[in-house]
Amino acid sequence: MTYYLIKIVITLVLIVVISEVAKKSALLGGIFATVPLISMLAIVWLYMDTKSIEKVSALATSVFWLVIPSLALFVALPVLLKKGLGFYWSMCIALMITALCYYVMIILLEKTGFRIY
Repeated sequence: MTYYLIKIVITLVLIVVISEVAKKSALLGGIFATVPLISMLAIVWLYMDTKSIEKVSALATSVFWLVIPSLALFVALPVLLKKGLGFYWSMCIALMITALCYYVMIILLEKTGFRIY
């Protein structure tokens, strides 16, 4: 149980640090947010839990392919905000667009014979 609490605390601290840095500097916040800290932590936690190179490799490959559709959020959100939609509406619509992009990517990958799950 202590191990899970340590994992949670480390992950949460990183998220809080990034959001606090972003308050002072959008550039630094963006740099810290784009470093795949959460992905790296997930990979480390997975390896520590399973010692499985195959699972780590599968997760890293999935993250690679799913980063592409996740970028839709960062395109849609500022566009919607600039059009005058409120923050929460913009975030919801951007998340729906991102979910649709994930779905399309998964379908495209499956059609090419690649399964990410």
